[in-house]
Amino acid sequence: MSRTVVVTGGASGIGRALARELVARGAHVTVADVRNAEETAAELGCAHAVLDVTDAGAVRDLFAAVRDEHGRLDYVFNNAGIAIGGYADEMTLDHWNAAIDVNLRGVVHGVHAAYPIMVRQGFGHIVNTASLAGLTPAPLMAPYTASKHAVVGLSLALRAEAAARGVRVSVVCPGFVDTPLLDHANPDLPPTEVGEQARRAAVRAQGRLYPVDALVRDILRGVARNRALIVAPASARLVWRLVRLSPALATWAAGLAVRRARWQSGR
Repeated sequence: MSRTVVVTGGASGIGRALARELVARGAHVTVADVRNAEETAAELGCAHAVLDVTDAGAVRDLFAAVRDEHGRLDYVFNNAGIAIGGYADEMTLDHWNAAIDVNLRGVVHGVHAAYPIMVRQGFGHIVNTASLAGLTPAPLMAPYTASKHAVVGLSLALRAEAAARGVRVSVVCPGFVDTPLLDHANPDLPPTEVGEQARRAAVRAQGRLYPVDALVRDILRGVARNRALIVAPASARLVWRLVRLSPALATWAAGLAVRRARWQSGR
């Protein structure tokens, strides 16, 4: 039987690559995104929904509609997210609120909509996209880092609760991946020096970042094995292990990165 899948943020980056691979594997995929969902679905040969994950009612209605159409909801990839970068003293509350609304509340809305459906049917897998920044003291992106730490905590707590109900929960923590995310730091928000540095760094790093298709293989392998934390690539796992080994050293290294960034920007 074909699996039924919803991928939020499915029209670009990790979400698009996930949707493409899942369609190739024969799943019934719905690409959900605030923009370009229809064009992406037409290219991939799957269903689509124009969805703003900050709208809890819209998320609930979509998941229920997919369940009603197919009789089941096997996988939900709560993948929609935005990049927010800047010095903490230069970012406005709009930067903080955008990170919380999309990166955290968007996941909360996905969980709140999917989990009761999966509990009632007795199976399902919720996969939340966080970041390596959700496991490390990542500076110069405090709102983003805070939101991703929250997604990790939410996912692990729900996993412990959901296991007895037949529902699986995993959280994905990618390192730097070759997607448009860094190219579009602080979308529709006041620009920051760090955001511009991130954009330039992403352009310079093209071809050296981890390929998104390789990340998708890592994600789906981890999902198949019911991993709690899916951290990729290997360099990200190394950083994560070093942070766990010595939080003080990790914080010192993060401070060094801040000093380097200040020197480069003349601050």
